[in-house]
Amino acid sequence: MSDLQEEISSRLPELDPAIELVAVEKSGPEGLRIYVDHPDGVDIALCERVTKQLADLLAEYSLEVSSPGSDRPLSKPEHFRRYLGRRVRVRTRDAVEGRRNFTGTIEAADEQGVQVALSDDGHVTIPHERIHRSNLVPDIPEGVSQ
Repeated sequence: MSDLQEEISSRLPELDPAIELVAVEKSGPEGLRIYVDHPDGVDIALCERVTKQLADLLAEYSLEVSSPGSDRPLSKPEHFRRYLGRRVRVRTRDAVEGRRNFTGTIEAADEQGVQVALSDDGHVTIPHERIHRSNLVPDIPEGVSQ
């Protein structure tokens, strides 16, 4: 999967250097879900342009291109740095300090890992290579029920 992500990431600047590949996920046996971001926002037209840029992949995969949304996946060290102070949910490949699921606030991030202030008053530093999946936890305005 990382080879495919690298290939897609290298091809998007040909379309628009400002497009950022946020994540690539398998969706079913032959599907790819591709999350992109852009400083001007992500709309249907941008998703269509990205799909056309990657049209050759349609021979092997069905493509779904979309914006990362409010629960944006965090897959690179720079993503964690960009969202310092925001709530995050992190799931690890194996246990870190006896747990695999963490929810809290991003306190620090560098090339080695991310430090999270946990909702239960603890702190944990998670190495990037041990992260299976992570995403922002959307802010819910007061008065809105979940």
